Amino acid sequence: MCGIVGVIGNSRAKDILLNGLDKLEYRGYDSAGIFLENGQETFLVKSQGRIQQLKDKLSDDVKGSIGIGHTRWATHGVPSEANAHPHTSQSGRFVLVHNGVIENFDELKHTYVQADQFKGETDTEIVVHLVEHFAQTENLSALKAFKKTLSVVKGSYAFGLIDTENPDAIYVAKNKSPLLIGLGDGFNVICSDAMAMLKETNRFVEINDGEIVVVHADGISIEDKAGNAVERQPFVTELDASDAEKGAYPFYMMKEIDEQPAVLRRLTQEYANLDGSFSFDAELLAELQASDRIYIVACGTSYNAGWASKNALEAMMNIPVEVHLSSELGYHMPLLSSKPFFIFLTQSGETADSRQVLVKVNELGYPSLTITNVAGSTLSREAKYTVLLHAGPEIAVASTKAYTAQITVLNLLAKAYGNQNGVKAAKEFDVVHELGLTATAMEAVITEKETIESSVKSILASTRNAFYIGRGEDYYVAMEAALKLKEISYIQAEGFAAGELKHGTIALIEKGTPVFGLINDEVTGPHTRGNLKEVESRGAETFVISSESLAKVGDQLILADVHPYCRALLAVVPTQLIAYYASLHRGYDVDKPRNLAKAVTVE
Repeated sequence: MCGIVGVIGNSRAKDILLNGLDKLEYRGYDSAGIFLENGQETFLVKSQGRIQQLKDKLSDDVKGSIGIGHTRWATHGVPSEANAHPHTSQSGRFVLVHNGVIENFDELKHTYVQADQFKGETDTEIVVHLVEHFAQTENLSALKAFKKTLSVVKGSYAFGLIDTENPDAIYVAKNKSPLLIGLGDGFNVICSDAMAMLKETNRFVEINDGEIVVVHADGISIEDKAGNAVERQPFVTELDASDAEKGAYPFYMMKEIDEQPAVLRRLTQEYANLDGSFSFDAELLAELQASDRIYIVACGTSYNAGWASKNALEAMMNIPVEVHLSSELGYHMPLLSSKPFFIFLTQSGETADSRQVLVKVNELGYPSLTITNVAGSTLSREAKYTVLLHAGPEIAVASTKAYTAQITVLNLLAKAYGNQNGVKAAKEFDVVHELGLTATAMEAVITEKETIESSVKSILASTRNAFYIGRGEDYYVAMEAALKLKEISYIQAEGFAAGELKHGTIALIEKGTPVFGLINDEVTGPHTRGNLKEVESRGAETFVISSESLAKVGDQLILADVHPYCRALLAVVPTQLIAYYASLHRGYDVDKPRNLAKAVTVE
């Protein structure tokens, strides 16, 4: 959940590092820092807070041709300048940046470096002290001391290390945390995400867990755990640097909300062919056909997308579907069916909780599919199959277009499977036509921004809590709607199955409590209206989002009628806008909510 950048062999190192940190700030914004060396001097500058605060501390004389930088999301130690990376060893010889969590940091400290003086409270600082300890006590080179350190460290990590006595290399290693090598013209870079270095190169080399990479200005060398040399060809990223820019938008989140109709259309073009066939791997479809149960594994918004897709998948594939939280499944695996198939939903492809489940699934020998927005990500590489979301970079911490892309991809996959296997519900679902109608309906909602904004102003400006209620897919959308509202506006919001209100939760309803009702299902809609009357009689202020055919006089927002398998795609859009404006009117940073980071790379 932190961001790492590094560069060697380029006199523009400072600008490259700062630009890279700007692009990675979504991964952490508690503090930031850079280290630079120019052959004569070294510079270590750190700051609590955002990247801009770091920039404000940098004078013109801070420059170099080799350096590393970091933007932090705190795990060990409070956000502070002392705990900001890069960290230095006891004498200052070694400088280190780190993403991840070292599980045995306390044991390492007391075993090897207890007598050292530490400036902060982080596990990372212990690691860099350890490198120097081995270099001095065992007379080891920087590389050998780094290797020795890795042999005793337990946990997740992506490391970038510089030896100031021999500043001709950046030493890199990773385990469970993302890191890439970027290949430039006469220089090379390291980064947690390719977006950080798109201005410098589009050629990147993946690093596998347990490997060590020595990065020089004119080349790289890779070793596996056993010390064997590894040759690996670079890949060329398809990302466009302009896709990661805000343009005229005040926040990335609004840009990404607006992009959702285009994402739906792009996905139909990507996976649905003009002849009615689909471009999914034939072996993937065959393994799905051989399975007796699908297990969707995800966290947060992706978990909600799994629930929102469950009924459509079961209808079009005629296979039972279970949806599980990664952080629970990894430690409490249920009794599995005899032929399980695992689908991992993840925007970043680096989610640590999901990866630990995938490791167990691979050990058990079960087939797996990762549906992700990031090609070449860890979960993509380690699952048997990958399907990409093609949503473009998602920068705002609150996920929007990745959620709708995941539901869309699952619809397309289920349709492809159902067509192939003669499932009636799939054959009757014209997915390309229906997704097109849904995209158009999304655009209509987006044009209602001003109406939604004025409504939010009146009911969410000062409230402490709020509720979303619905049934069926509306309940699953309510879960996601509440998550969006709470994570960026800090309103204590919960999504409930409407019928469950009277089984306890209605006790929380007071005069003025906002309750948003989602009514998009003709069977359960009348029941949800009854539940809204129940909360109104207790003083709640209700806001109804309904489909056109189910709308009543007084409903605040009317949505176009779309196919039942697409309702979740459309219904979520106004709730994203509600969360956006609630945060905006409370004066918060919409894109960077407190205590959160975009890519959750630690358990």
